[in-house]
Amino acid sequence: MQDLIRPSVKDDAEAALASALRTLNTEKNGLSALEEALQNGLAAPFAEAVRVIGASKGRLIVTGIGKSGHVGSKLAATFASTGTAAFFVHSAEANHGDLGMISSDDVILALSWSGETAELKGVVQFATRYRIPLIAITAGEDSALGRAATTCLLMPRVTEACPHGLAPTTSTLMQLAIGDALAIALLEARNFTPGDFRTFHPGGSLGASLTHVSEVMHKGDRIPTVPLGTLMPEAMKVLSHKRFGCVAVLDSDGLLAGIVTEGDLARNLHRNLSELSVDDVMTRSPKTVSPKSLVSSAMSILEEHNISVLIVTEENRPVGVIHFHDLLRIKAA
Repeated sequence: MQDLIRPSVKDDAEAALASALRTLNTEKNGLSALEEALQNGLAAPFAEAVRVIGASKGRLIVTGIGKSGHVGSKLAATFASTGTAAFFVHSAEANHGDLGMISSDDVILALSWSGETAELKGVVQFATRYRIPLIAITAGEDSALGRAATTCLLMPRVTEACPHGLAPTTSTLMQLAIGDALAIALLEARNFTPGDFRTFHPGGSLGASLTHVSEVMHKGDRIPTVPLGTLMPEAMKVLSHKRFGCVAVLDSDGLLAGIVTEGDLARNLHRNLSELSVDDVMTRSPKTVSPKSLVSSAMSILEEHNISVLIVTEENRPVGVIHFHDLLRIKAA
């Protein structure tokens, strides 16, 4: 009898989907409320927080506990990776010695949705005693944290996605969003460049993608080149010897006039290549890349045009060559 009334797999799937859509819609409404707040009363304290953090001679100390603490830990990592010296101090641990990690030159960013988190009391008192700027991210305007903060980023009160209103969901998403907004505003205020970003991300595919083409390209005698008018048999020798699958064709001024690739050879097999010159076979106006470009840009060009090699040029003069295998080698592809 129980099998007869048990929900079907289809019913279970539909219920799960409906729940997911309700959650996303509720959290989307929270972000919309935050966006509206930033266009109104939250604008001035947000700008002040950016100014205070940007002017600090010390570090940004992010603190919180529970779900707010998890968000704070992520935000500290985001700040640190985008040029703002930051680290996370657990609010409870701060009361047991970690306050010694905070100096008078620092700025404290404290996260607590209610603003009444008991574990934050020690951090708040420490900030007040040593006149350390305290920025609060809270929904409790009249809370202990809100009153003590030198700058209060007051979050709008919203409905949690949790149907019981207990599990922090919409609220933590909003804390994360306002923290990310602070980090990016500071990044832009500092004119933080992709090169700077690479300094903090030297490892993995992200660091590799921030490498410049000039650091990876082959140059000098390694560049496969022949002048206009070169007969195909001679050009094919260069192509075979250099092993890049192509040869760049230069005009009398040393400028790039075209490129002959293995694909061009395949497309012309019906002709007598021994009687042709590179002028008859080459692809004119080939795809190129600047030595100052990031390898991520080179990879994008290779993928977009389904090719495996690029001639690196400055003012249309070949200065290097970069192959798909070079990007594989540094794990940028």
